[in-house]
Amino acid sequence: MSYTLVSDATLDLPLDLIEKYGMEIVPMAFNLDGQEIEHYPDERNISTEDFYAALRNGKASVTSQINPAVYTDFFTTILEKGQDILYVAFTSGLSGTYQSAILAKGMLKADFPDRTIHVVDSLCASAGLGFFMNLIGQKKEEGLSLDELKDWVVKNRTRVAHWFTVDDLFFLQKGGRLTMAEAMLGSALKIKPILSVNEEGKLYVENKIRGEKKSEEYLISKINENMDEKEQTVFVAHGDCPDRAEALKEKVLEKTQAKNVVITKIGPIIGTHTGPGMLAVLYFEKES
Repeated sequence: MSYTLVSDATLDLPLDLIEKYGMEIVPMAFNLDGQEIEHYPDERNISTEDFYAALRNGKASVTSQINPAVYTDFFTTILEKGQDILYVAFTSGLSGTYQSAILAKGMLKADFPDRTIHVVDSLCASAGLGFFMNLIGQKKEEGLSLDELKDWVVKNRTRVAHWFTVDDLFFLQKGGRLTMAEAMLGSALKIKPILSVNEEGKLYVENKIRGEKKSEEYLISKINENMDEKEQTVFVAHGDCPDRAEALKEKVLEKTQAKNVVITKIGPIIGTHTGPGMLAVLYFEKES
């Protein structure tokens, strides 16, 4: 039986890789200064550059989770083509989107009794989800069946390492990750928090580094600490700071065992909460 890989627009994976593996991506909506906008990977409604320019100009952005009706309609289109579905969702540790997909799966069971829908919590966020979906696409190309690939996803989802830092602490403060006092003090001292995603798919502050250069060195040290030697691709993700991302890519190639570095952009859904200037590295950890 043939099946389709599905994820949502938080995945921040380059469009060419989405198309390479025939992935279908559920769009996500955000509200920018009172205007409701649906975000797609091809940026058809707003470019990431225009989005970050709006944030820099003081416009406010708010996101909302995908509701079950959106999933029902999206999945139906695929099921009607005779395709089964492996949907890998944005982490339940940061959103209720996964639960919406589970509800949609239940509602579709009666209408498509002969079709299979697997809904898996990725426990990954943003470009971490994109990095994981790229690996999943590779595994599908290797010939894994739907059930085999679902099992592989569940087994390996906590091996995706997310390490990132942000430029503007007040975006984290708005999202409840820092207090106002922490954001003000950290900004004054040029503190760069190092954040990650734990095994429950939740965000946490792992360290606080003073200065941009040292924070980037810390990201590289993490790659050297526990990257899987067999999977030597690293993603570098950025929130509208392409020059810094290119410079970090060169450092990763120079100072780690990485053989391939993919640069990807942080889109509006995650960018709403991290702001311009976010920089991240994503890679596969050694098997514990």
